[in-house]
Amino acid sequence: MAAYGAEQRVRLPALRAGWMTQAFVHWAYPVEAVRALVPEPLVVEEYEGSAWVGFTPFVRAHVRPAGVPARVPGPPAFAETNLRTYVRHPGRRDGLWFFSLEVACPVMPGARAIGAPYHAAVLEVTRSGETVRYRGRRRRGRASCRLVVRPGAPVERPTERDVWPTSRRRAYTRRLGLLWETPVAHEPWPPAGATIEELEETLTAEAGLPAPAGEPVAHFSDGVRDVRMGVPVPCSRTP
Repeated sequence: MAAYGAEQRVRLPALRAGWMTQAFVHWAYPVEAVRALVPEPLVVEEYEGSAWVGFTPFVRAHVRPAGVPARVPGPPAFAETNLRTYVRHPGRRDGLWFFSLEVACPVMPGARAIGAPYHAAVLEVTRSGETVRYRGRRRRGRASCRLVVRPGAPVERPTERDVWPTSRRRAYTRRLGLLWETPVAHEPWPPAGATIEELEETLTAEAGLPAPAGEPVAHFSDGVRDVRMGVPVPCSRTP
């Protein structure tokens, strides 16, 4: 299991779900390239002297609002693909800034009300033998992605490099001149290594990032089943 110590508990979640069959693909980027796309006052976090951009496709399952028992049928599982970086709010704690969130569910783009950059997309996640294939395209525009990974052995003793990008317990968004913070709580990710067999994507270019340079760092996880997302709250005004 990989995580830093829990920083908070989401006692009254607005939404519960599972995040399953998740791949993590990370590229090191010059800090200035990422800084230009992240609003003040958020600080772009560095690891090993670089900012990092994560491409993380997965399946969102067992989605239900707060108070709805798990035995009550909810919407079908659906695929999602995030492009993100790692930030910190001065005086607060670390979190995620999303450049884009592709989602194969018609109601999720409603989260744009707090600035979450959701885009309706056609997405597919399939397992074939020892590989997992992720494929998707945005319904409007040219953004698309294709990834095939071969999950490896579980990571018995996670290093800081395994843990640093996966132990984030909040997301920041911007809307109407306000920066919003959405708390998230879940059990630690069970990580495994992964080998990338195919990778093509235009999400980074659509976000305004330069083309990734160097070999990406890849991980895979079967997922976390009890994700609790809190109510978004404004944390400061932004320019």
